[in-house]
Amino acid sequence: MKTYNIEVQRFKSMNNGNGLITAQVDCLVLPLKPSEDRAPTTWLSMSEENARVLQQLLKAQLAEVDKRKARSQR
Repeated sequence: MKTYNIEVQRFKSMNNGNGLITAQVDCLVLPLKPSEDRAPTTWLSMSEENARVLQQLLKAQLAEVDKRKARSQR
């Protein structure tokens, strides 16, 4: 498994379609060599400000998805 260290610099946009939410981001992606004491995994890091932006964008996209659902599915 390849592992990476991903640092989000900025969120540019977010949209959804066909059950998939996509985000356009500026980020720094560096390969990460797994150490023996940790399980191989990819790390995603961002500032608190970017985390709050992500939260707001996700809330907006999920509200848009919920708006399109039938009343019986809510």
